[in-house]
Amino acid sequence: QVQLVESGGRLVQAGGSLRVSCAASGGAISMYDMGWFRQAPGKEREFVAAIKWNSGITSYADFVKGRFTISRDNAKNTLYLQMNSLKPEDTAVYYCAADSLPFRSGNYPAKAKADFSSWGQGTQVTVSS
Repeated sequence: QVQLVESGGRLVQAGGSLRVSCAASGGAISMYDMGWFRQAPGKEREFVAAIKWNSGITSYADFVKGRFTISRDNAKNTLYLQMNSLKPEDTAVYYCAADSLPFRSGNYPAKAKADFSSWGQGTQVTVSS
């Protein structure tokens, strides 16, 4: 199973930008659909973005479309989430996750929490107003 470690979360002002990273070990992320989720206090963990293992096709939650970009560097075995135009409601712990199934078929990346079996410990992103 892939081990994941997120980093880069911090306090940022509304309207600012931030990039969080997810370093993987124990397996190549190039084999898996990869995703970012977030969880705010008192709320369920929710899908943010995902990227297909082979084509690089991406999928985003409606509330981040046009503001966030998911990407990966297979050579560094690292997943990224670039966040622009941040809002206070983006405040949450951000988690990266690897698909439970390597080389998943289909054109679009997995998006459901149940599709992902490897999770990082999370990184806190706080957006002040």
